[in-house]
This record gives sequence, structure tokens and C-alpha cells, in this order.
Amino acid sequence: MTKTIMENLPENKMGIMPIRRLLITMSAPMMLSMLVQALYNIVDSIFVAQINENALTAVSLAFPIQNLMIAVGSGTGVGINALLSRSLGEKNKVNASKAATNGIFLTLLSCMAFVFFGLFGVRAFYEAQTDVVEIIQYGREYLIVCSTFSFALFGQMTFERLLQSTGKTFYTMITQALGAVVNIILDPILIFGYFGLPEMGVLGAAVATVIGQTVAMLLAIYFNFAKNHEIKLEFKKFRPEAAVITRIYAVGIPSIIMISIGSVMIFWMNKILLSFTPTAAAVFGVFFRMQSFVFMPVFGLNNGMIPIIAYNLGAQKKARLIKTIKLSVLYAVCIMLAGFIVFQLVPDKLLLLFNASAEMLAIGIPALRIISISYVFAGYCIVAGAVFQAMGNGMLSLNVSLARQIGVLLPAAYLLAKSGSVNLVWWAIPIAEIASVTFSVIFMKRIYDQEIRPLPKEMS
Repeated sequence: MTKTIMENLPENKMGIMPIRRLLITMSAPMMLSMLVQALYNIVDSIFVAQINENALTAVSLAFPIQNLMIAVGSGTGVGINALLSRSLGEKNKVNASKAATNGIFLTLLSCMAFVFFGLFGVRAFYEAQTDVVEIIQYGREYLIVCSTFSFALFGQMTFERLLQSTGKTFYTMITQALGAVVNIILDPILIFGYFGLPEMGVLGAAVATVIGQTVAMLLAIYFNFAKNHEIKLEFKKFRPEAAVITRIYAVGIPSIIMISIGSVMIFWMNKILLSFTPTAAAVFGVFFRMQSFVFMPVFGLNNGMIPIIAYNLGAQKKARLIKTIKLSVLYAVCIMLAGFIVFQLVPDKLLLLFNASAEMLAIGIPALRIISISYVFAGYCIVAGAVFQAMGNGMLSLNVSLARQIGVLLPAAYLLAKSGSVNLVWWAIPIAEIASVTFSVIFMKRIYDQEIRPLPKEMS
């Protein structure tokens, strides 16, 4: 593509629309759809909790593997997103299309690894955490289905990222919302066996999840071919390109590792909590389900922010880039403070949604209040990590995550568990978040001094 042709390409809205309106336009559909996703995660657990507490614990213990699938899919998507949006900012549609097709290829490879785990590794995973036979049985029913049919999750995430990369977040709102609604409707039907269907229990929750993801994936594929004209998805003569894959993973691998660290943290936290009682692990799982209702809108904000930053970095539009970061931090902090207030005021009512026993309430009420203190700092940290990724500095996000979860949280939780009080263990999470915000501020200043400040001022 010649320079003249590239210069004549129409400017994407990410380079011309007022930033406040652009950020809201890009993020609001994602925030709404992710709220719906968070809702179905909560509803999923609420229905499972009606079976018994062991069923809830089994689903909670599956979270590290589910988080790992999300890590691989989301991290690869971040790499695709950053490269694709930056290529569009540089007016290079050929490279943008290469980023998309090579990204889809990488998604297929990732899916195959989890299919293998689903077929051969689930029992060993549960037996490494607990010896309660009922929990292991429930867990196998749930996780085998989620892993072996993970193509639905990976496909949904990848094709939604392609839409996000070109600013078409309205369509991702539709795909995510529809998938979530399908899941919510099918959950009680398949779990409890309504309308003449067999009662499937925990297995029904997994089947409902996979069906919802499949619906969302198919719709996202349709939108990409029918509406996403800024990239060309052509596989007839496709060959993997090492240079493109390297650029995707330069951003994606740190993101994958960063989110995967969460799986390591959750696995070992569950082991620590199970040493007290399975109920403590159930509380931790319930908390992660509920906190998604706070975090998902911020992740939706990030998904809208990343292509804006990547595009305007490629287009060398310094003022737009800075304003995007400032507004994103402001919105994220406000969302997290709202979540903090709710967890402080009504933790008992939140737990009762999950059929909480007296023991779960006794452990869970102080747990929710203590853990939610971390929300005061988390909004800034989440946005900072996304900024690092959007600007091609995913290693900084990785360093912050390593310091928070491996360097601080797990050692603190282990030492606090030595006290014999499960209530003290929860304090490891706010302590770790303080460390996270400290590193995030330091790295954000480095990014500003080295990469943002040197950008030329735009012509007025």
C-alpha cells in the first residue's frame, strides 16, 4: 500500500471524536455487556448453591482453570487489539488484517491445549486441592465440559476483540449480552430439570455456560464478516507469519502470564483456606463471583480505552492519549469506590443470595469487608496495567502483577494463616493492593517520561 493511498484512507473515529464522548461511546456498551456477564456468573453460582455447599465449593475450585482460559484468550486478544488498532492508526489496513487472521490461528492452538486438559487432567487438578469425594465428583462434571468445549469461550473472546479493535463495541455488547441471557435462562432449566428435561445438577450449569458462549461466538463471527469492513478475514491462502505472531505475543504473553498469575494465586489461596474449612474456600469463590460485578465494568472501560490509546499513539496524537488516560482513571476509581461502599454496608445480604449457612455468614461477613478495602486502590492499578499493554509495555503490567500476587499476597496470606485465624488471612489482599498501586504509580511515571512526553504536540 503506497503512502498516498494510506493518507487518503478516511480517519477512524478514534482519531477525531471528542475524547470524553469517544471513551463513553467505546466503553459503555462493553461495560453494560460485561455487567450482564458478571450477572450470569453470579446467577450461575446462586443456582449451584441451591444444590448444596459442596457443589458451590466445587465450582469455586474450578475458577483457577477458568481464569487460565480467560488469561490465554484475553492476553492473546490484547496483543491482537494493540497491533490491529495501532496499524489502523498508521493507516495500514494490510497489517491490521494480518493481525486479525494470525490472531485467530493462535486462538485455535490455545483451545486445543485446554481440550487436552479437559480430557485427561481434571481429576488430578481437583485431587491436588481436596480429598472430599463429593466435591471432586461435582468438580469433574463441571470442569470437563467447560474445558473440552472451550472453543466457544476462545472464539467469542477473539472475534469480539476484532470488533473492539476497530471501535465497533456496540456489536460486542450485543454478542456478550445475548450469550449471558442464554446462559441465565438455561441455568435453572438444566440444573433442576424443568420443562421435561433431566435434572443435570452441576453438569447443567456447565452445559448452560458453553451454550451461551457458543451463541455469542457465532454472532461475533457474523458481525465481523458482515459489519467489520476495516479488516479483511481471508483464510484461503493463509500462512502463519512469524513476524506478526511475534508482535502479537510481545504484548500478549505478558498479559497472559499476568492474568495466569491470578490462577496460581487462587489455587494456593484455596489450599490455605481449605486448611481451615471448605466453607472458607466457598466464601473466597463467592467473593470472586460477586467482585466481578464491580470489576467487569472497569474491564469494559479498559476494553474501550485500549484501542483509543493504541490508535492515538500510532497517530502521534499526544493530547488525546493523555486525556484518555486521565478520564479512564477517574471513571475506574469511581466505580471501585461504589463497589467498596456496597461490600461494607450489606455483606450479609450478598452472602444470603448464595444460600449461605451460619458458618458461611460468620466467615464471609468480615471477609467481604476486609477484602473490599483493596478496591480503594484497585481502580488506578487496573487502568494503569491496561495503559502499559496498549502502549506495548506489557512487561510492566506483568511486573506489577507478579509483585502483587506472588511477591506479596501469597507470602502474606501464608504467614497470616500461621496465626490460626482465617479472618487475618483476608488482610493479605489489601496489603498486596497497596504494593500494587505503589509500583503502578512508579511505572506510569516512567511511561509518561519515556514515551508520552516526547510525542510531538498536535497542530492546532
